[in-house]
This record gives sequence, C-alpha cells and structure tokens, in this order.
Amino acid sequence: MDAANLLADADRCVKCGLCLPHCPTYRLSRSEAESPRGRIALAQGLVQGQLPASATLATHIDNCLSCRACEAVCPAKVPYGRIADATRALLVEPGRSRATRLLSMLLDQASVRALLRASLWLSQRLLGAPSGSPRWPRLLRYRPAPQRLRAVSAPATGKVGLLVGCVGDVLERAVLADTLRVLAALGIEAAVPPDQGCCGALNQHAGLAAAASRQAARNAQAFAGCETVLALASGCGASLRDLGGAAGATPALAPKVQDLCSYLADRLETQPLPLRPLPLRVAIHSACTQTNVFGAGGAIRRLLQAIPELELVDLASDSGCCGAAGTGFLSAPEQADRLLAPKLDAAVALQPQVIVSANIGCALHLAAGLRSRGLEIELLHPVSLLARALAPRAPR
Repeated sequence: MDAANLLADADRCVKCGLCLPHCPTYRLSRSEAESPRGRIALAQGLVQGQLPASATLATHIDNCLSCRACEAVCPAKVPYGRIADATRALLVEPGRSRATRLLSMLLDQASVRALLRASLWLSQRLLGAPSGSPRWPRLLRYRPAPQRLRAVSAPATGKVGLLVGCVGDVLERAVLADTLRVLAALGIEAAVPPDQGCCGALNQHAGLAAAASRQAARNAQAFAGCETVLALASGCGASLRDLGGAAGATPALAPKVQDLCSYLADRLETQPLPLRPLPLRVAIHSACTQTNVFGAGGAIRRLLQAIPELELVDLASDSGCCGAAGTGFLSAPEQADRLLAPKLDAAVALQPQVIVSANIGCALHLAAGLRSRGLEIELLHPVSLLARALAPRAPR
C-alpha cells in the first residue's frame, strides 16, 4: 500500500474513541499511543513527515495485537488492520525483520516442516512431554496424525480445499486427519493441494508486504480448482482473506475463504451426523480472527452443540484477546501473559475437562499458560472434538 492509500484509510478515523474499551493494549496501559486511534494518529504523523521513524513509534505499532476488535465496533468501518500492516511496512528494517524472515522462510519449506515433525516426535519419545519451564520448550506440543492419514486421497482439485498452515503442519497434524474424516462423513470431497504454502501471516504482520503477497499468489494458484477454501486455523484463514484479494493473488482467493467451524456447523444443521454422547464440560475459546475477521464468534458453539451430553461454557469471552497474537506471545511475553490471565482464571473457576480453540497460536499460548498453573486440561481443535464424537462405522 502506498502512502496516499494509507492516509486515505487513516483519514476515515474520526477519533471518536468508541474503540478504546475494546482494545486489549489500551486496557492494559491506558496510554493513548497504545490505542487504535492513537496508533492511527502516529501513522498519519509518520506518513506526513511530522514524526520521524523511531524505536518508540515502532514499539507502539508493534505492540498492536492485530486482534481487529476495534474494526468490529467502528462506526466508520476504518480498516485498522490494513493501516497497521502498512505502517509496519514503512518501519521495516533488516535488523527488526531478520528473525521473521528466517522463520517464515523455514516454515514455508515442506522438507523443513517434515524434519521438524520428525525431531519433535523423536524428542517426545525419548524425553517425554516438555517440562514447561522455558517458554520455547513448553510450546512444543506435537500431535501426530494417525496412520489413516497416509491412505487419504488428497487431489489437487475438489469442491473444498484445506489449508493446513505451516505451524499446524508441524505441531497439529492430527487436526488435518480429523477434518478430513468429518468432511468425508458429510460426503464432501476435500482437497489438500500439495503446492500450498504459508498463509503469509508472519510476513504480513511484520510489514514484509512483498513476501506476503508472493505467498498469497502461490496459494491462489494452489487453490484455483477449489470452490471453497477452509483453513484449519482461523488466523491462517484471516490472512488468506486479507491477502487473497491483493495484487498478484490471481485468481482471487479471498472470496472463496470461509471459517471452517461455520462451514461445518451450517452443514450439520441440514445434514446431521450420528454422534455419540460425550459427557464433558468444554470451555470455548473464540479466537479474535474467528470473531472479528470472520464474524463467527458463535461458530464453535453452533458446531459442538450437536454432540449429545456436551456441556459448553465460554472461557472469559468478555476479556478479549488471549495475547497470542501470532508470534506476539514470543516477542512480548509479559504483555501476552497479562492478557492470558483472565482466561486462565476462568479455567480455574470453570474446571472444564477440555478447552477448544480454532486457532493454533491461541491454542499453543493457552496450553503453555495451563501448564504454568499446573492445570491438566486437554486442549483441542473443535473439529477434533467433533471427530471424536463421530459414531464408529459399522463393520462390513
């Protein structure tokens, strides 16, 4: 985005302040520079030459979680996420973006992801579950796919295309198997195009616009033969929507992208599946991308209410963002932990047996927080819980 378009977007903000109560970083700091309208004012000052690019300005922009809660309540429909990403692009420096460039490059390679999966599997077999003291080790929660995934046909075209996601491909391979199983039970042909890649979120939110656009263009081609595209992680789906209409993403990808939980819930309403009872208390965590980008905050409840005997409760939904924010829980751990605290407090109070989240970044952050408090609560993707409830097939 050029400076003129950034200013045109920013000028739509009338600084009314209705976004302030909904902004997680403003609620923590009560600093105007940590609010949506404050960051927009900083972006305007930067573009117009009234403010120099500085470490302080960059910190305020980087602290933004890109949760998009402000967009959901903005009466002027200001595209805040687009403004934040464009401002980050103006502030990109080699030193600040080096780690993101390297991580994105590695995760975008299928061979590297396969090596990481093998390494995690081996380490867990030899060492057991990670202890949870340092932040990095406690994130390594590998859930391998069952053997049946190897026999699943994954054509390059089909009615529905599944984006696995680079981190999901490493850490939650089982979710792909569960999703394919549910879609098969609904009689829906699913494709997992082998030439798909990273959704582009890492580069997008680091201000590396050119790299993100290249990834969007690649995915647009990979899913060209699919009518609908579903991402296993809501954060990946949000990036596909944001980037899939960008220049170079031809054919257009954005109009095809739907929220996975909403898509399945709609089908279950017209085509119920035989589901066995699961007498569990399940706490729902609604990711910001699912709620604010897809407008599907109730999708997980709609999906899982089809399971008999399941008790569904909300995991402090009024507390806002959990703090994961892509890689934010690694780059700003103190802020992330403060934002996660209400969710963990709710988990203590509600005592669920399972917590479900449709975004892998949130799930990793929640899992780390649960372990830090000594809480033994299973954390699953909602589709994995649905797959668990599928009645077993009768023997032939």
